[in-house]
Order: sequence, then structure tokens, then C-alpha cells
Amino acid sequence: MVQAAHDDCKNDPEFYETLLEDAQKPLYPGCRNFTKLSALVKLYNLKARYGWFDKKFSELLEIKIHACPNDCILYMNDLKDASSCLTYGISRWKLDRTKTKKRKEVPAKVMWYFPHIPRFGRLFWSPKITKDLIWHAQEREFDGKLRHPSDSPSWKLVDHRWPDFASEPRNLRLAISADGINPHSSMSSRHSCWPIIMVIYNLPPWLCMKRKFMMLSLLISGPRQPGNDIDVYLAPLLDDLKLLWEVGVESYDAHQQELFTLRAVLLWTINDFPAYGNLSGCTVKGYFACPICGEDTYSHRLKHGKKNSYTGHRRFLPCNHPFRKQKKAFNGEQEFRSPLQPLSGEEILRKIDVICNSWGKNKMTRGKLNSIFFDLEYWKYLHVRHNLDVMHIEKNVCESIIGTLLNIPGKTKDGLNSRPRFESNRTYLPPACYTLSKVEKKLFCQTLSQLKVPEGYCSNMRNLVSMEDLKLYGLKSHDYHALMQQLLLVSLRSVLPKHVRHAICRLSFLFNALCSKVVDVPALDKLQNDVVVTLCLLEKYFPPSFFDIMLHLIVHLVREVRLCGPVYLRWMYPFERFMKVLKGYVRNRNRPEGCIVECYIAEEAIEFCTEYLSNVDAIGIPSSVNINQKVGAPIPGGQVVIVDSNLWLHAHHYVLENTTIVQPYIEEHMEWLKLKNPRQSKRQKWLQNEHMRTFTYWFRKKIEVAIGNNEPISETLKWIAHGPSHYVSKYHGYVINGCRYHSKERDDLRATQNSGVSIIASTMQIASAKDQKPVFGELCFYGIINEIWDLDYTMFRIPVFKCDWIDNKNGIKVDDLGFTLVDFNKIAHKSDPFILASQAKQVFYVQDQLDPRWSVVLSTPQKDFLDKEGGDDLVDNSIEHHPFIGTLPEVEAFDAMDDSDAICIRGDCEGIWIENKSSM
Repeated sequence: MVQAAHDDCKNDPEFYETLLEDAQKPLYPGCRNFTKLSALVKLYNLKARYGWFDKKFSELLEIKIHACPNDCILYMNDLKDASSCLTYGISRWKLDRTKTKKRKEVPAKVMWYFPHIPRFGRLFWSPKITKDLIWHAQEREFDGKLRHPSDSPSWKLVDHRWPDFASEPRNLRLAISADGINPHSSMSSRHSCWPIIMVIYNLPPWLCMKRKFMMLSLLISGPRQPGNDIDVYLAPLLDDLKLLWEVGVESYDAHQQELFTLRAVLLWTINDFPAYGNLSGCTVKGYFACPICGEDTYSHRLKHGKKNSYTGHRRFLPCNHPFRKQKKAFNGEQEFRSPLQPLSGEEILRKIDVICNSWGKNKMTRGKLNSIFFDLEYWKYLHVRHNLDVMHIEKNVCESIIGTLLNIPGKTKDGLNSRPRFESNRTYLPPACYTLSKVEKKLFCQTLSQLKVPEGYCSNMRNLVSMEDLKLYGLKSHDYHALMQQLLLVSLRSVLPKHVRHAICRLSFLFNALCSKVVDVPALDKLQNDVVVTLCLLEKYFPPSFFDIMLHLIVHLVREVRLCGPVYLRWMYPFERFMKVLKGYVRNRNRPEGCIVECYIAEEAIEFCTEYLSNVDAIGIPSSVNINQKVGAPIPGGQVVIVDSNLWLHAHHYVLENTTIVQPYIEEHMEWLKLKNPRQSKRQKWLQNEHMRTFTYWFRKKIEVAIGNNEPISETLKWIAHGPSHYVSKYHGYVINGCRYHSKERDDLRATQNSGVSIIASTMQIASAKDQKPVFGELCFYGIINEIWDLDYTMFRIPVFKCDWIDNKNGIKVDDLGFTLVDFNKIAHKSDPFILASQAKQVFYVQDQLDPRWSVVLSTPQKDFLDKEGGDDLVDNSIEHHPFIGTLPEVEAFDAMDDSDAICIRGDCEGIWIENKSSM
């Protein structure tokens, strides 16, 4: 349907203009809300959004490709008329219930392929999307930092090696992700279908991972996963990628209104670790499980655990590091090996080029394969061809830490098989340095269970913690992410010996730095060294069984950040969310893949039409980014009240002080005060107080005089000088800048905490009450929202937060790890309680384990939203938000730099008794 319209319009641009004119015709004479086209698209929009049933789009489903159930061939090209597999003789068709007769025309297995070339062309038919697709060349920042893949060496390698490709900014840079999903959710764990999803990195970072621009490329039907045979199914995709690279296709640019030749390059793949092995052809288990270290992977088989341990991280340390000479603390040997250099793509290709692949589930040969991606001319030259997924690495590492600390069966890396064996009915495991006592376990779990975090930060921890079993249940990947980034640190503040606790803190800080959205390239060398040192510390404290392949892969993450850019554009979170959408399409559980295909095609067709219609929101971009986030919106349920005149004056004065167009009048008023009071003007404190007392009235008179003299004054300036209404709308909540804020009263009734705020503001600092020469400086203030006001200036409204602010002198302190702690009993700044809602930075508070009077301040991640261009005069002053920056604990401050065994045991904790299964 869409392709036919595209072809017609491409050959006849005038016909395209006629279609746009017809799209503006009303649904019926006098209709103002809908045109004929918008009404139709609105109905289909609802169908795609809510999964309404409808007849199948049969003409759009002609993209099935039959496949052998043994995953050895696709019935296409020369084999399109074959009736059975040439290798194993398996029938192409399903058998009837008797398993004897073939059901002709009913394939045993199918793959759905969604061609990309026409879809890429349709993107450029929208002037807005076309402009977004050249964002990387025209609008990104060039300051040497990594904010986007276009800043990375991998992107620049393509520009340098193929300048003709780089000369056209409309040429696409792509990535694909593959993973298996169970379309039946929890109803079945056996069925696995595999979607292949493609993203476009030309787009701005706030768009390239949105649902609208994530393209479903392939859908491999179940019930069995393809495994290493996935290359068979990737063949049609690779054919299109080769065409887009070698020849290109003619496309129409609606922004510049011209034809051009569109080309594309695949930068890398993004997968979890098993799929990494399937797509790369590398071994991801056994002795050589690390695809970067390859045959140089340091691993050894645990005698009793029957698993491989991946240690030996001292080889990545500088040559003169003291850890290299220690024996007892590690594996009993000194380490003199130099760090390995990963093989280049050309070296890998020379090694595997002699391998002859054989496909199918019945084949006897297993192991490394010749990846189909090397059929792409440029693939062997790329710095990074397959990305390690930080999401799954972080999740698995955090799960191992928590499982080991709490001794959760099935999750702990410590146990009978990790210690020396003794023949007895029961075995006593002495307390290791990482063993928690029962009191410490209870304190750890209690801290998590009492957490109140902002909405959307993570799951409600109260539902995931069992105080009876002292265990954690049902955590999702994002919950482990929140734990690893921040919550684990505050939960361990008063438990474990110092050296173990600080080693875990170092690991958390490093993951925090790895996930930064802006990467400072010169700091990566130190970050890599800190990663290696931290892994070596963990080797000293934790048993060899703790070091599975996930922990080892951390040592390679900094390299990929350096070469590919920020992690948040290369991990599995957006793809996992997209696959959840695909699972939601399933209505007929007997044909799950067919449901997914039907709904996806309907959605994509509607998304294409939506670009040309008004009053129809895109399905693939959240509605929250379609509103002006700088203005925001209140949560329904407010009330209008008359407020105290002094508070009203303070709120209005704060708005004036923080509005851009009022700044020249503020400077003029300060000069006027100095001229009028020459003796007092030298006292900065008096000048500031007098300005706050008189400016509001002076400013209003100033604007009234200007209006009376017919001077040009903007409407915004007129109304803001007049002041807001004394009838103020009060709300319990407000959504702005992608964050939801609540008043303290509302938070007390809920399981979340959305009332914490911080702000960095310029303030007058004095040494004492007699100080006549104060200085101005920036301070970070922390507070709690008491009330939310929506000030009505007739022509516009401005939301402000009335807060209780912590005293910066006596109520705030910073500990040795860089955590900020506040004391809610020390409230100050009562005469200046207001801030603009747009200036607030959301934080939340966790009661400190060491001293309940204090609370640890934790920040929430800044959410992305569309930075819409606008010429509004009413813009608040830019205020820099204080990020959470932890201080990496120095090794010398807590680690014994010798071979002492004292760091490996605890004398203040009970051990563990384990029943030997062999004796029972």
C-alpha cells in the first residue's frame, strides 16, 4: 500500500502535491476537526495503538520466505521451487495430524522479511525527518567529547576511509540487534521467535532509539531459536546492505526537494552475550569464552565447581604495579605478561576464511563460524563489529554480588564447591571477608525495603525484598541497574569490612562513569586503569567461582566506549522495550508471529501517514515529548486559594529575578539605587536587601511610564510587570522537564518519593553578621516541596515550587566517598522559599545507616525530551544542575598492599553450615 503510493509519487511529483491537497479536504462540509484522510488514519492509529482486531492485511503479508525447519536453507532465489531440503531431505511443507501426508502450501517454517530500501526512501519524503537525518552533520556539538556515535572513532573511520560516502550527510549509519522473545509471555518457555531490529544513528540521540525509528527487519518464527544458523536467515538483509553500500538507490529529499543516491553502512550489532556469539561466529563459552581476548583468554577449570573461572586481570595493569608481584593474594604466581591487543577484523578474517560453514541443527561440527557479515566489503575494517551489552553485563554482575552477599541459593558464587572439600555429613564454611552476618543481612534488606524512590526510577523495592528469608526476588534488569548505579552503595554503608565495601563501591562508581551520556575522552585512560585495579581487588577478596565471563568482560567496556561512543545508545534497554511492544501485538496464540507482523505493518503504515496530518500524534514517540517540557503541566486536582500577600510578593519577585527579559531592568535598578544612595551603595548586603524590597514596585511603575509614553514594550513584559493574580492555583503535583514532582503531603500517602529537589544558585556569602564585604558564589541547595503554585499572569502561567530548604552551613555534609548528606532538622532560607519549576532538579533522600538523623542525597537520571525551537521571551535563566559524582576510594586507603591473608577472613561474623548432599 505505502510502497505503491511511494512509487507513483516518485515518478510523478505533481501527483504527490495533489495527494497533499486532497488530505486537507474536510470529512464532510463544515467539518473542522477531521479531513478525509486524517479521519481514516485516526481510526487506523487507534487500531495500531490498542491492538483492535481487523481483517488481515493480506496484500501486505506477501513478504513470507519459507525456511527449512532444520534452519539450513531459505526457499528463495534458486531454491524457491524446491519442495524439500537438499541437505537433509526434510519436507518444506507441514504434515497432517497423521504425520504421513504433506499439507501443500502450508510451510513448515517461515521467516518474515521487511525490506529496508523502500522504508529508508519513505523517511526522506518527510521534510521534518529528513532534517533530523542530517542532524549529525549540521547541529551536533563539536567540543571533543563523545555525545553521539558521530563523535566516535568508528564513525570517523568510515569518513576517513571512504570520503565519497562521508561527503553525503544523508547516507545512513545503521546498527542491528538480535534477540529471542517468548511471544506467549509466561504461558510457555519453549517457544522462541527472533526479531532483528535496526536503528539509524543519523538521528539526534533523543530520537534514534525511539520506537518510531526502530525498524523490524526480520522475524524468524519459532518454536526453536536459530542459534548459529541465524546467518541463513540474515542473507536477504545482507543482500540489501550490500546493494546500499556498493550501488545505492535513488531517493527523493523532500527537505531540499531533489533526487539523490542513498547509501548506507552497518556500523555494528548490539546483542546479549549468547546472541553475540551467534552473530559474530565466536565461541562465548568454555576456555576461550572472551571474544576480544580470543585464544589468549586466561581461564581455568574449577575442580569441584565444574565451571570455568576467568581471572588474570593483573596482565592489564601497568608494568610496575605492586599487584603484579603479589602471589598469595592471587593465584600463587607473579604476573609478568603484557596486556593483549585485540585482533583486527582483517586478522580475524584471515583466521576464519578457511572455515567452510555447514548449516542445520543436525550437523555434527560445532564451534567458530565464518560470520556472514564479513561478506560486507567494509566489515573487516571496522574497529568494533559487535558490541558487548552493558545492560546484561551490569545485571549479571550485580546479581552475582547480591546473591553472594546474601548467600541466596542458586545465585551465590560461594558455597561447598568453592571451598576445599572435607568428607563429613556437614561442612562448616568459615566466614570470608564478603560474608554478611544475619544482623547485616537484615540491615541491608531493611534499607532496601524502606526505600521510597521517584516514579519510574525502579520497581517498588518493598515488593522485591523478603524480610523473612532476607532475600531479593523478581528483580528486572532495570532494577539491577538502579542498584548497581546508586542503591547498592547506600545499602552497604555500614556493613562489610571496609576493604570489601570500598571495592564494591569502586565497581559501582565505574559503572556509573561508563553509563555517562557525555564522555570525556582524556579521562578514559584513568577510567580503564581504575577498572583493572578494581577487578584485581575483587580477585583478592572473592573466590575464583565469582569470576564468570560477565565479570571479565568489564575490562573491555572502556575500549568500546572510546571507539563507539556513549553506552546508552549501544545497549539493549531500548530493544528490550521494543520487543515488549511486539509481544503485546499477539492476540492469536496459535499464530503469534503472524499477529506481530500484521500489527507492525499497520503501525508503520500509519506512522508514515501521520507525518502529513495535524492533530494525530505519532505512535512511536511518547506523548510526553510532544508537549513543551519547559512549561510542563499540572497533575489534575488543584484548587484556587487566596495566598498570604508576603508570600505572593516573594513568589512574584523570584519570577522577576529569574526571567531573561527582566535582567536589563534589574541592572538598571541596581545602578539607580547606587546613585540615589551613594553612601550605602558600598555595602553590598544593604544594596541587595534594598533591591529585593523595592524592585517589584519600581519595575511596575517603570513599565507603566513606558506604556504611557508609547514606547515599544512586549506583551510578555507588560503582563509580568503587572504581576500575577492573588488567586493562586495550588496543585499536589506537576510534570516538567520529563520529571514528575509531588508535594510532601502527597508523598506521605504514596509509596514513591517525588518531593525532593535541588538547585544550584548564585547567593551572597558572608563570614559573619558583621561582614560588610560579602562575596557572591554558587551553592547547591537541597529541599522538599511543600506547595506547588501556578501563578496566573493573565496571558501566561508560571509554576513555582514553595520548598523547605536545608541549611547549607549546619545541615549539609559530604563524606569520604563523595555522598552528600542532609539533616532535615536544620531548615533555613525561610524568607526565600520559592524556585521556578523549570529550574528544579529532582533528587531523593535515603536514611543513612550510620546515623538516622542524616539522609543520603541521590539524584535521578536526566530524561531526554525534544528540544523544540521557539522564540518565546519568557525563558528562565539557565541553571547548571549538580550531578552525582562519587569519589573513587583510593586503594592505598583500604587495601593491604602485601600478601597478607588477614584481608580474606572475618573474625566478627559467623560462618555457614552446609549439608553435604553426597552424605544424605
